Amino acid sequence: MVSRNGKRRTPTGWRIFSAILLLASLAIAGWFAWVFGQIRYYAHHDEARPADAIAVFGAAEYDGRPSPVLRARLDHALELYHRGLSPLIITLGGQGDAYHSEGSVGRDYLLAHGVPESSIIAETSSNNTAASAEELGIIARANQLNHIIAVSDGTHLFRIRALCLHDGVQVFTSPRANGRAISRARRIQRMGHELLSYTFWRIGH
Repeated sequence: MVSRNGKRRTPTGWRIFSAILLLASLAIAGWFAWVFGQIRYYAHHDEARPADAIAVFGAAEYDGRPSPVLRARLDHALELYHRGLSPLIITLGGQGDAYHSEGSVGRDYLLAHGVPESSIIAETSSNNTAASAEELGIIARANQLNHIIAVSDGTHLFRIRALCLHDGVQVFTSPRANGRAISRARRIQRMGHELLSYTFWRIGH
């Protein structure tokens, strides 16, 4: 549209659309910045303290043996257990292959490292983080466990905390120790996965 003096005038509708688009972009950027900050906070902040149980969230197992990631989580749980922070360890995770589950492999690893069977509960049906949190809630209510230390990789813990709270479980997050250095691309991939997973979960709820 051109005015009387020959200058092109921007249509009002386009200006409104541009303003809405800018606000939406700022809102989305702000949301992801907040989630990123929360993920980083819980990845570097250890809340471990006396609790009713320690819950180890599952990771891959290889033919009955824990993967390096799962082993690191289990070793961290063992450290917390030997510090006397809890008398009970819960291993979480369903079918890893045709014969083993992440939860049962975790249980066997703990047994081999001196934890008595009476001090372990193995959950063997959940197939993702949300299902593990839901199963943890069921176990907690059945056994009157009011406070639980959640153990996993650092970037995983913010989403775990949110899922557990949604299922009525009060958790203290405790990141497992980092092993060998991982590539920058792998760190970005992990962060991106958690950003999107948490966002889609919130949209769904």
